[in-house]
Amino acid sequence: MSSGALSSDWAPTYAAVPRSSVLPDLMWPFDMEAGRSVAVSKADDPAKWQEYADSDAPIVTQWDDGKHAGADPGHVPTSSASMPSVVFPMLQALDLRPGHRALEIGSATLWNALLMAHRAGPGNVTTMEVDKALADAARATAERFGNCVRVIHGDGFQGYPEGAPFHRIIATCGLRSIPFAWVEQCEPGGIIVAPWGTHYSNGDAVARLVVAPDGKSASGQFAGPVEFMKLRAQRVAPVVHSDYVPGSVADGDETSTTITEAEFVGGQFTPQRFALGIRVPNCQHVIAEKRDGGRPVWLYGTTDRSWACAWFRDGETARVWQSGPRRMWDEAEAAYQWWEEKSKPGHERFGLTVTAEGQSAWLDDPADSWTV
Repeated sequence: MSSGALSSDWAPTYAAVPRSSVLPDLMWPFDMEAGRSVAVSKADDPAKWQEYADSDAPIVTQWDDGKHAGADPGHVPTSSASMPSVVFPMLQALDLRPGHRALEIGSATLWNALLMAHRAGPGNVTTMEVDKALADAARATAERFGNCVRVIHGDGFQGYPEGAPFHRIIATCGLRSIPFAWVEQCEPGGIIVAPWGTHYSNGDAVARLVVAPDGKSASGQFAGPVEFMKLRAQRVAPVVHSDYVPGSVADGDETSTTITEAEFVGGQFTPQRFALGIRVPNCQHVIAEKRDGGRPVWLYGTTDRSWACAWFRDGETARVWQSGPRRMWDEAEAAYQWWEEKSKPGHERFGLTVTAEGQSAWLDDPADSWTV
């Protein structure tokens, strides 16, 4: 596990509830060296299976919403056992204590809920799973552990009012909109922890929200970047490029930009993608593979057919084309310049507030917020 990820107070729980105790015999851990998921069978290679189970690698446990069959990896991972170095910092942020009633959204293998139950006590943790097969498997796992966790098959986006109020709510799936129902079902002063991001990219950051004394809002800052499988009700369909650009990019209006590829694209978990996502609403961006020193980066509007393409080429000023009622590149460029002017803030300087009217993001000060 990554250094510092496991605090001393959670170490006994990690020892009492090892990840290997809930993993299926056939699983698909992510091989860091190969850069892809690989099939590992406990029956065929128990030593390798155990090695991965004890590792700090994410492990896919379901593909294609359960429609996948066979040992080879499927197309889209739809359930997993997260890396311990991601799981435990989120549990630390939750500040779960003995006797707390907690709701988890996304049961998966049940590992996270069992860890919570070890801390909060038997009968205090409820977990919700939208996938019936996964919920049934989680219920069977709960029985093996003495039914210390209640497993509910249902849409966690609605929360679980029958069990409210809760002291703590945690999501183990990526959110694009945190429902106010969770705020309503959490006690004043309670804590909500959830991976949150925008449709701009797949990246998330861990939001830690505290419910206000009047129960009418929840607000807090983000921790470090993560990436989770998205809540099924909030998945976004892949962009169909021809719906936006039926002809050539030359049909758009051409300009240029002095922003470089490295500055704009960054890395998978660098903060500019997160910042651009919360400053350019209703936008998906797609980074194409780099070929012959050139890379196109596309921006697509999610509420209309506006689009933009920035063509970055090594050693040259980037060319830009855009079309539609929105000037997508102009918005993105302005957002990048704003991020630079604010001293390139990291995830932890951003925050989120959720009310019955919706959600708003902010930088440093909740009073200076904007709708996302």
